[in-house]
Amino acid sequence: MNVKLSNQSLEHIEAQLTLEFVSAKTLTSHPLYPLLSQGGFNATHESLCPLHERAVLVCGIEEDATGETYRSAMATAIKAAMKYGYTSLKCAQYTTDYFHALIEGVVLGSYRFEAYKSETNPSLLGEVIFSYKNHDKTANDTDALDAILHQTLIIANATNFVRDLVNQTPHDMTPQVMADAANRLALKNHLECTILGANDLKEEKMNAMLAVGRASTNPPRLIHLAYKPKNPKKVITLVGKGLTYDSGGLSLKGATSMVTMKMDKAGGCAVMGMIKAVSELKLPIEVHAFVGAVENMIGGNAYKPDDVLVAKNGKTIEVRNTDAEGRLVLADVLGYAQENVKADYIFDYATLTGACMVALGAYTTGVMGHNEALKQTWLRAGENSGEYCGNLPFNRQLKKLIKSELADVCNVSSKPYGGAITAALFLDNFIDENMKEKWVHFDIAGSAYTESAWDVHTYGGTGAGVRMTLKWLMEQCQ
Repeated sequence: MNVKLSNQSLEHIEAQLTLEFVSAKTLTSHPLYPLLSQGGFNATHESLCPLHERAVLVCGIEEDATGETYRSAMATAIKAAMKYGYTSLKCAQYTTDYFHALIEGVVLGSYRFEAYKSETNPSLLGEVIFSYKNHDKTANDTDALDAILHQTLIIANATNFVRDLVNQTPHDMTPQVMADAANRLALKNHLECTILGANDLKEEKMNAMLAVGRASTNPPRLIHLAYKPKNPKKVITLVGKGLTYDSGGLSLKGATSMVTMKMDKAGGCAVMGMIKAVSELKLPIEVHAFVGAVENMIGGNAYKPDDVLVAKNGKTIEVRNTDAEGRLVLADVLGYAQENVKADYIFDYATLTGACMVALGAYTTGVMGHNEALKQTWLRAGENSGEYCGNLPFNRQLKKLIKSELADVCNVSSKPYGGAITAALFLDNFIDENMKEKWVHFDIAGSAYTESAWDVHTYGGTGAGVRMTLKWLMEQCQ
């Protein structure tokens, strides 16, 4: 979708369809109210009334509209407009505060993944034009709007890039293919890229990660992408869980639980999208993205419950459930990342636990770590970016539940409560002491994939974490 900004007022912009947002309060004063009333339109949020004889699409908006409500309303309107026969749409500005939300509504709301359809149904709508003037005829600063448009398009397109990666099937997106995608991104965006194969992982003593991938015919890969501007203000490490498929291993998942497990690579895909956007925005921050790309399968050489693994940092792990594999991969990748990059902060992203969905619901990312002040900055970044986040607090009583009688730590809790937190507390064993206060863990198990459309999200990967992280990173540049 081509999104543009015009320095003309709405009536002078050439486009086939005009989009207007109307609240219940302003409905009766709208010049087309008689037609809208005749159509039964009452301006409830996201309700639509197409007036094709006037080439106008009217969308209801809440009276006290926010960026979130404009984003969702725009997504609803754009999805409807894509089903019509118009090739272009125009819309008035609704102040600079909401402009980024409107752009996201267009780019994210218009997303379609049809790579596996034998017959696609392309939309004729290819262009959306925003006026630099508000709906009340007041004008905005065109330079400010241009900057918002440029920035938002990069972040929204990076989010869709992540969606494309997540939505690819496990047959098509193996660890090696994921590494190939990272290489292509590095070439296009002038990033450094290092790929470690199975032999390299063995040399690095990344035994936990190797154990998870041992039964697969697709060997694991560790991906390291780096963006290094001159004189960076900060150095940030991003770590992503990249389980290209998770059968559960010998602790086999049920049949219904295996469906959608291509999404278990969403954390790894997300950090690739983040560094893509950082490089295109040319932020003055050095960023390192690490992905543990692994396939967890079954076979005669699969790792087993009762195994004890030695992680890269030397800590021993008692395996009691092979379906708690993502944390084993992250244990080694976190160790490798900290050994190779001296960062100011380290953040990891993982579709780690179903327990996070039980705690926070299917739309919200769990935020965990030791530093409460740091976590609060992330909760604000989530809110300001349009992503839902919830704080899940650590405590020493839960930490006792991953105690092992055989090894240093157990990979699952001894009780079925607080599973998202105990998983994060497991990861804490692999965070260096000097990084404890500089680390945040994001559990995106609920927010990274959806089978029901909501807000700007269609079926499949959502790109969770990208907008929130870019918001936080950009704040560090100020």
